Amino acid sequence: MPNMNDAQNFILQEEIISSSKKFVGSLCDEFKKNNYIDPSYYEKVDVKRGLRNADGTGVMAGVTLIGNVQGYIIRDGDIIPQDGHLIYRGVDVSDLINGFISENRFGYEETVYLLLFGALPTYDQLTEFKYILNEWSALPPDFTEDMIIKAPSRDVMNKLARSILALYSYDPEPEIRTLEAELFQALRMIARCPTIVAHAYAVKRHYFDNESLYLHRPRSDMSIAENFLYSIRHDNKFTDEEAKLLDLCLVLHAEHGGGNNSAFACRVLSSSGTDIYSALSAAVGSLKGPRHGGANKKVTEMFDDIERNVKDWKDEDEIYNYLAKIIRKEAGDKSGLIYGMGHAVYTLSDPRAVILKKFSRKLAEQKGMVDELDLIEAVERLTPKVFLNEKGSDKVMCANVDMYSGFVYKMLDIPQELFTPIFAISRMAGWCAHRIEEVYNSENRIIRPAYKAVCKPKPYVDLKLR
Repeated sequence: MPNMNDAQNFILQEEIISSSKKFVGSLCDEFKKNNYIDPSYYEKVDVKRGLRNADGTGVMAGVTLIGNVQGYIIRDGDIIPQDGHLIYRGVDVSDLINGFISENRFGYEETVYLLLFGALPTYDQLTEFKYILNEWSALPPDFTEDMIIKAPSRDVMNKLARSILALYSYDPEPEIRTLEAELFQALRMIARCPTIVAHAYAVKRHYFDNESLYLHRPRSDMSIAENFLYSIRHDNKFTDEEAKLLDLCLVLHAEHGGGNNSAFACRVLSSSGTDIYSALSAAVGSLKGPRHGGANKKVTEMFDDIERNVKDWKDEDEIYNYLAKIIRKEAGDKSGLIYGMGHAVYTLSDPRAVILKKFSRKLAEQKGMVDELDLIEAVERLTPKVFLNEKGSDKVMCANVDMYSGFVYKMLDIPQELFTPIFAISRMAGWCAHRIEEVYNSENRIIRPAYKAVCKPKPYVDLKLR
């Protein structure tokens, strides 16, 4: 084939893409005709859709020492709502947070240690642990240039997943399964994840938003929360209060039990015997979804819409009426959903939302954003009443963490495209803990649930007779 210049090659590629799309489009009806599953099948074979029981509880898939999510109790077969509790290795997260805040220090590194090793560190252990994390926060030589700058992505989560997979190639012993090797790999991933996100965001802004490129190396004298704010801001400036609030977010997002979608994805892959990089990239891919980690962005978009359309943020009748329009699919994104309300486990309260609401008010006062926080609290307060009157639903409903995390990030001048990546930075600790627990406590059994095949038998037809 004769050589073509770049312009000719581009035109040819565009023609191939256009032709391919038309062909695939013509097959959509064929696919729909042969791939419809009658919903009645799920009831006939008692499928636990979403791995949830009929009463809303989760299907029991395993046991764990790492985290626990408590939102109700079951008494005589009935679900009794209660205030929510999030527990890390037996320690209530509220107690954990009160401990380090009372001493005016950062808490995420201590939380990582607790999740990985199962006990709170001594002063000396924590000091050494933070030193190790700082030492590993820098990326391998030329990694940013070769893996991030040369292959930029519009989506930071996509770049994070690809970068995690790429780190396999920089590990001289990626397939070693000893406990020491797994912990070493886990610590490097937890330390490097914030740097990958910061660099991926900087490159995204440069190549897709037409902004100048700023890349900052992490500093050894800063916490993970401080380093992240230092890395994503051009002038590297932030206040101690901002860093402490981001640190609080990292602690609250670090773990949420083995049943959450991304942790379960990590455990499923780990049960196959694959490497830690493959398992963690799968967890990132899961968290990227709008039904999981991407939900905080949906909440922010919803409140942007409410703020535009509700004239008086202090008028609860006006707020109520607009929420009713959202539920009736007459406003918002027409989904009928009020994002940030309700949770699969929490009933009366989500402790993460309660804590964020409490600690965000002081910064909101400093930033002149109290009216926005009051509006969020009004939506939280009014939504159950709107659902009762519009849908006849008296289901106990509380605000979940996404209701407030997006607002906190907004106060910290963090752009929406970093909301879910920050979640991933934090949850890397929980994923690594679940990965190691699965590898060393699963009796070497691969996770393999059953699916009922409902396709009717068909004869093979010769090509010339079709």
